Amino acid sequence: MWKKDLQKLAREHLLREISVLDSPSGPLMSLNGQNTLQFASNDYLGLANHAQLKHAACKAIEQFGVGAGASRLISGTLTPHHNLELAIAQFTNTEAALTFSSGYSTNLGVIPQLAKTGGLILADRLCHASLIDACRLSRATLRVFHHNDLEHLHSLLRKRSPNRPTLLITEGVFSMDGDLASLPELARLAEEFEAFLLVDDAHGTGVMGPTGRGSIEYWGVESANILHMGTLGKAIGTGGGFMAGTKDFIAYLINTSRSFIYSTAPPPAMAAAAQAAIHLIQQEPERRARLWQNREHMYQGLKAMGCHMPKTQSPILPIIVNDPRLAVEMSLALQKKGIYIPAIRPPTVPKGTSRLRVTVSAEHSTEQIDSALSAIQEVGQSLNIL
Repeated sequence: MWKKDLQKLAREHLLREISVLDSPSGPLMSLNGQNTLQFASNDYLGLANHAQLKHAACKAIEQFGVGAGASRLISGTLTPHHNLELAIAQFTNTEAALTFSSGYSTNLGVIPQLAKTGGLILADRLCHASLIDACRLSRATLRVFHHNDLEHLHSLLRKRSPNRPTLLITEGVFSMDGDLASLPELARLAEEFEAFLLVDDAHGTGVMGPTGRGSIEYWGVESANILHMGTLGKAIGTGGGFMAGTKDFIAYLINTSRSFIYSTAPPPAMAAAAQAAIHLIQQEPERRARLWQNREHMYQGLKAMGCHMPKTQSPILPIIVNDPRLAVEMSLALQKKGIYIPAIRPPTVPKGTSRLRVTVSAEHSTEQIDSALSAIQEVGQSLNIL
């Protein structure tokens, strides 16, 4: 049974394989023994291999051991977990925060507790798989609105039954297209129709806004209707997810969220490293400034050579090639030239929108970006993509 499914995926150029790195996932990495320039990571600020994070993790291991030993509500809440949640609340300018083992488990644990039988969920079509899976786990009715289409969302809200509990869901920065949700308009609709707006800011945390607090800060929106979700495994450079909000909201999640209640707590070393990363983000704004300089350099280079890109406004720079076969061929050809940019294909993205997803970090040099641009142009022209 599985063999036939794998053969079908291979025929459709949708078969995936795991790439194993022999080094940290930095701008220059070792892949299958080859030194390769990497433009695929979500480690936007280059913190995953930072000395201060490693020191914090090692120190926590010495003091608290490797594993937490139990779920958070039994005996698994150690001082690093508590301190991290205090740091996240301060960083996001909220009353409290709660951490989870991953961003995926955050959404799976939170959304079913926010939308129940008789409720309505309205989610952007390009929301991450974890958000859609969480919606399906809830007992609410799910309706999907066209990507960033506020008129379509408004029409769906007008059709709902009066006083029906409603949850709007969006990403702050969309992970595959790199564009932004219009949070001011979404927040206005949430208030008008007495709905909650959950913002998955996995790719905005540490990146967006004057101080890196995320998409909510970037747009300058303030609303009691907004629920702030983020992750620690991207710009924060570690692992895990979180929700931030009022003390009552966090207390509610502690008592109801199944993925929090029934999971062993994350390693204390991970929590200590994440707290160190949050401190660095606040103390080194120049790191984020370098990220945006690199993003602009790469974006202008790709645009100048005629790459087909969506309206990206982030360090995520997709090159749309449509055909999954072409996407794979282009990725492999670049890899032979020492440039690693993965092919992204359905079901991760809609059919007919296969792409190479380029990401830059604060740690890339100008020379590394120029090398990638030169290789992309050469390969793109050879495949008649450019």
